[in-house]
Amino acid sequence: MSRPRAVLLPGTGSDEVFVRAVFAAPLADIGVEAVTPRPPAGEKLAVGFLTLLDELSADGPVLAGGVSFGAHLAAEWAVRNPDRCAGLLLALPAWHGKPGNAPASRAAKASADLVESQGLEKALALSVAGVPPWLAAELTRAWRRHGDGLAASLRVAADHPAPTLAELRALDVPAGIAACTDDPVHPLAAAREWASAMPRAAITETTLTALGADPASLGRAAVRALAQRTVLTVMDR
Repeated sequence: MSRPRAVLLPGTGSDEVFVRAVFAAPLADIGVEAVTPRPPAGEKLAVGFLTLLDELSADGPVLAGGVSFGAHLAAEWAVRNPDRCAGLLLALPAWHGKPGNAPASRAAKASADLVESQGLEKALALSVAGVPPWLAAELTRAWRRHGDGLAASLRVAADHPAPTLAELRALDVPAGIAACTDDPVHPLAAAREWASAMPRAAITETTLTALGADPASLGRAAVRALAQRTVLTVMDR
């Protein structure tokens, strides 16, 4: 039997380096390969990731997941393709349905405005001032790697609807959700709403402090939550 695979997508303005640091080791511990594609450029961010999930699941069902906006896209893809989704690993979902005034959407729009008005390097300097060193390092690497497409990708993520609660209620696949109790950008209440709506979901809570010390702590939380529903199912598919 081939090794099970999980396709993990990064959050807004982030990259595959971070999402791999979150998920690769926890998944390796249960015998699952982490596939972490690089973000498509600019306006192609959402449609590019959804197309990649289609392509990577062509040979059989995969686990899908990601962080923040990446979690939204994984769930959106699963709503459309439940037969190709072996399960979901969802870290820090930020809203359901239209983003409205969700903090993560507002933050992405503000960042896009700053990049467009000040240029990448000045916007980056302003954005990392006063944030924890681990976050400053992540933003510095990832924003520079996005380059000229950064502002457009931020706007795509800020405006893109997540699955509605009705869609999540109809999504009959096992799901592990991880949330941080001290994260104002990705409210714990939003993750709990996702977990309550999805018929086969469990949620595990952690903290941004733990994430800063060890990115894999977030991935372990999601894997532990999924284990409450279906470790054997994941491994047997």
